[in-house]
Parts: sequence; structure tokens; C-alpha cells
Amino acid sequence: MAKAIFQKNQRVWVESVGAWAIVEKLVPVWARGFDEPVRVTYDVGLGRDFQAHELRPEQDTDDVLAEDGAHWRLLRARNKWQTQESVRHHPYPGSYPVVVTDANDWGGWRTPGAEYDRDPHKIEFQARLIASAPRLLSIARRLMSMIEETPGAPPELQLLAEQAVKVDQFLKEIPAGVDEPMSEPATHAAE
Repeated sequence: MAKAIFQKNQRVWVESVGAWAIVEKLVPVWARGFDEPVRVTYDVGLGRDFQAHELRPEQDTDDVLAEDGAHWRLLRARNKWQTQESVRHHPYPGSYPVVVTDANDWGGWRTPGAEYDRDPHKIEFQARLIASAPRLLSIARRLMSMIEETPGAPPELQLLAEQAVKVDQFLKEIPAGVDEPMSEPATHAAE
């Protein structure tokens, strides 16, 4: 019969919606004459129950990032509003950087033209940094596992590994939900 693949309060990726969700309730589907459920669906708070093949557990995200990270790349888009002659101070006159994070050349990071024109070297650096992020994360995770497996590692390396753990925890953190109460804004003293 059917076995539950996910647990209550487990974070899952909902493939058809393209969002993270938390399993709120396991919904067994019973049939007459059977002692166990014939199917288990999952209520993740998105308006309908999902089957197991529509969800992906969180621990697979490292594999997904590794796969998706191969698609992160820097492309150049043509600057529609300025001529090459008017932007000779740009590193690549007539274009601006676009970081795509999908195999189909869409999704990712872009910057407004006015912001690029204000400091093109800074934006070029940011684009290269974002495109390199999956590889940097992979290096940080390898560093963490190496330090974990090496007793008596130098204190400098242990400190770097601790910082990498904090960054990795931040990346895995679930953003606050909309229905959670927001903190009160700080009030200023009356003048």
C-alpha cells in the first residue's frame, strides 16, 4: 500500500508552482476493504493537495543548485537607449551584463540602465560575482566538509569554515511568511 514520503513540517519544493512550501498535513486516501491507505497526498497550504511526485525534498536542493549552477552565466544585452559613442566610458560600450540562471536564457539578474550608467565597473563586478555564486558555494561547502573531517585543523581554517556554515544556513533559511505578524516599526521620541 502507500507509504508517506514526506513528513509534517518538512520543507519541500513544489515543482508545478515553483515555490517552497511546508507540509502542513498528510492526507491519506482510503479505499474500502484495505487496511492501509491506497495513496497519500500532501497539504502544503497552496489550495490543493499535491502528490509525492510533484514535490521535492529540501536535501535535494544542493543537487538542484549544482545542476542549476551550471546554467548560471553572464550574457551581454544590447543597450537600446544609448549609442556606443555616448557610452565610451563603459567597459563594454553598447551593452550591459545580464546574469541568466536558467538553461533557456531567462530568469536571473538584470540592472536598470541608469544604474549601470552611474557605475558600470561596479555593476560588471556584481554580474561576475552573481554568475560565480554557485561555484563559490560549492567551494565553501567542500571547505566545511574538509575541516569537519580534519581533526586539529588550523584555527584560521576553522574560522573560515564557521563563517561558511553561517552563510550556508542563511541560504537555507525559510523567508518569513506573509501571515506572520510583522514587528512594530521603531518609534521616534517626540521632539
